[in-house]
Amino acid sequence: MRHLLPLHYLDAVARVGSIRKAADQLAITSSALNRRIIAMEQDIGVPLFDRVAKGVRLNAAGELLIHHFRTQLADMERVKSQINDLQGVRRGHVAIACSQALMVSVLPSEVHAYRERHPEVTFSLNVCTRHTATTELQSFSADLAVVFEPELTPDFQSIISVPQQLYVQFCRTHKLKGEGEVRLWECLQWPLALPTKSNGVRHLIEKSAARLSSSPDVAIESDNFYLLRRIIEQSDLVSFTVPAGLPQNQNNSTIAYRPVDTHDIPAGMLHVGQLKGRHLSVAASKFIQQLTQTLQTN
Repeated sequence: MRHLLPLHYLDAVARVGSIRKAADQLAITSSALNRRIIAMEQDIGVPLFDRVAKGVRLNAAGELLIHHFRTQLADMERVKSQINDLQGVRRGHVAIACSQALMVSVLPSEVHAYRERHPEVTFSLNVCTRHTATTELQSFSADLAVVFEPELTPDFQSIISVPQQLYVQFCRTHKLKGEGEVRLWECLQWPLALPTKSNGVRHLIEKSAARLSSSPDVAIESDNFYLLRRIIEQSDLVSFTVPAGLPQNQNNSTIAYRPVDTHDIPAGMLHVGQLKGRHLSVAASKFIQQLTQTLQTN
């Protein structure tokens, strides 16, 4: 809608911190975008950005205004979704922030199943950490967050939480190969390929290792889940994941998995959450219902 264009312009500049980069994204000239921002500042009566060496940064007035605008944009998407729903055509967009492990099987399957029924709905899925989940919701970059062991702030409204026992993962020829649960101390005898400290799995491992007065031998750390899998496929390093991150067909996998004894590492919690007090679009609400049902039955 044309009357919302100034809101989109302000939002784009705020997100990238540069009028030039935002203009490239919006397919307009930087001078035209700069005039729009100046006109908006004149209408408000105060500057909205501080001009800094590398671009622009929202000041206090700009932070207040952008939060108001993002709320308006989100509400408009929700109303448009409801209008389409009245016509029997479910359209809309669902933005999801999630832990990287959820990208393996759960979310791809759920998005595919949803779009089979509602092909007009589009999705964006972006990786977040346990620390940034709330920030993604607060900035309206995400409608919902699906995160393992997130920091539960007052703004994070948990819709459902599901316990997830940690699994150790290793190549199929590894000496850890076997049946049943494995003890954490056995896993710590091997060099580890772990996610970074902002990851919920890493958070649980370090807490549990500390209780054993043990220091994990972290040979490789990365925020890329697929890189870690490729590394353990080709070495004696071991890593960890959660049930929601296990592939659907493990028989054809080059990686083997064993659950870690919960006496050593208590199950963590996978949360599906949204920004507290936010009214989601029909598309996002229906997707949450579907995802919740799947997680509760698995």
